[in-house]
Amino acid sequence: MKFETIKKVILAAIMLPFFFMLIEGVVVIRTSLTQYRNLEKDRQFADVLARGGSIAATEILSEIGATRRYLAHPSSSTAIDMQRSRATLDNERLAFHASLPSRDALDEGLLDELSALSLAYSRIVAARSAVDQGRYVGSDPGSIYWYAALKQLAVVDALSPLINDPVLLEKSNQLMGIMLTYYGERLITGIGTRYLDRGPSGRFPVELFVQGKVMIGEGMDHMVFHSATSVERDIVGYLGRSSQVKANAITDAILAGSRPTRAVRDVWATAQNERMSFLQQKMIEAARDIHDTGENFSTRSHLHLTRILALCAGLLILATLVMVLAARGLRLIDRLTQDREALVGELRNAAQTDLLTGLYNRRGFEVAASALLTQAEHGSRWISVVLFDLDHFKKINDVNGHDAGDAVLRHVASIARENFRSFDLLVRHGGEEFLALLPDSTPDDAAIVAERVRLAIEMAEIPLPSGELLKVTASFGCAGRANNGASRNFEDLVKRADLALYAAKASGRNCVVSGPVVPAPLQEERRKTASGGGFDSRL
Repeated sequence: MKFETIKKVILAAIMLPFFFMLIEGVVVIRTSLTQYRNLEKDRQFADVLARGGSIAATEILSEIGATRRYLAHPSSSTAIDMQRSRATLDNERLAFHASLPSRDALDEGLLDELSALSLAYSRIVAARSAVDQGRYVGSDPGSIYWYAALKQLAVVDALSPLINDPVLLEKSNQLMGIMLTYYGERLITGIGTRYLDRGPSGRFPVELFVQGKVMIGEGMDHMVFHSATSVERDIVGYLGRSSQVKANAITDAILAGSRPTRAVRDVWATAQNERMSFLQQKMIEAARDIHDTGENFSTRSHLHLTRILALCAGLLILATLVMVLAARGLRLIDRLTQDREALVGELRNAAQTDLLTGLYNRRGFEVAASALLTQAEHGSRWISVVLFDLDHFKKINDVNGHDAGDAVLRHVASIARENFRSFDLLVRHGGEEFLALLPDSTPDDAAIVAERVRLAIEMAEIPLPSGELLKVTASFGCAGRANNGASRNFEDLVKRADLALYAAKASGRNCVVSGPVVPAPLQEERRKTASGGGFDSRL
């Protein structure tokens, strides 16, 4: 078996199991990375949801209440309370925007909602300035805060499609349902109270009242269809109380155009306020629960990251062990190869060489070839010969002189040494003819090496003593046989290679022919009309 083949077998035996283990490890690491990214993204979304829910449930409502108290009773204490609520809302807004993922992780719908939310907050800033300047005396800026709260709700709702974790998605829908229900109840309570305060002459705002009912319906749908937690059951149970059922009946009566008595109105107002306080508390609890879920995601993401690092370290250790084993096997093969090349080198040094080209002469080549064939009996199944000579060499001598011919022979010998393998034996066979013995090579292998040498000769520009550059070509004949230890005479092999070389000359020169087949006259004519170079296999 060839040393190169042995090296490949050893490498395959070591590397193939490692390769499959590496693929499996990469798949596991990639899966863990995907899970880690999803956990990190959901952790960010949980933080955004918690902060957004807190703003809608607490900070906006606190500033509305503080602003209304200041407008109703302007004083230093109410002004301080109003300024404190403003600062709290501004700080929460900054924290909310800081918790948002990068823009490339957000879809267009969410980006549009965030732009609308920024516009709503700019209107709050303008309303604050108007309140400070006394332009809201006798009026109420609640609609501006109401619009901002709705936009905050829209942002929370737009986050849901981006969430991967089903638990967080359920809690997001739960928070959205509570917030919609709360703000629907708040709208109905505010509109109904103002309508009843204006007396019989007041116009009933049916559109706003219906909008509040729609928001309540959507909120309950979110909780009923997307959540089945204790919070949803608590809210349904609370709304089923007799006082709350009675309040709903009064609300429907108001929507139908009825004006309840003062006592009924007080009962309705008390029930509505209790309901809003209850829903506001549930909003705060839901936002806190989402925040705790985000903390849990953070812990899980750190565990995934630790797992990824451990897997990478394990693969690195495994790769190191495999590389050590592979290196030892390769060193063994290299040592055997070096021993073989050292033997070939000793044979070359002991043989006689051609003084012009530095290659073996025929006598030294016979001795070296015999020794090499003896060594190759135990590891080489094939032996091949490549015979080649320069095309139109006599013309080179006639036109440029023998010094130029010698320069061409030296240069071609150098090209042959560079392109034949290190353990192949080269000889100047006579005149412009060269021969190479290729152990452990089939005729096809020899033809491939010969084609490489042919191309190198064809591409070379040979400097002549006159300073001119000359390009030459060569024709190649290849022959081979199975290596038989009983017969070390390869004269028949050289004869077959010579016939193949004759076929190459007859085929138009500057080509490689493998085998002793002489082309038929018709084939020869076709070869002459075709391009001159190339590899022609005739086995």
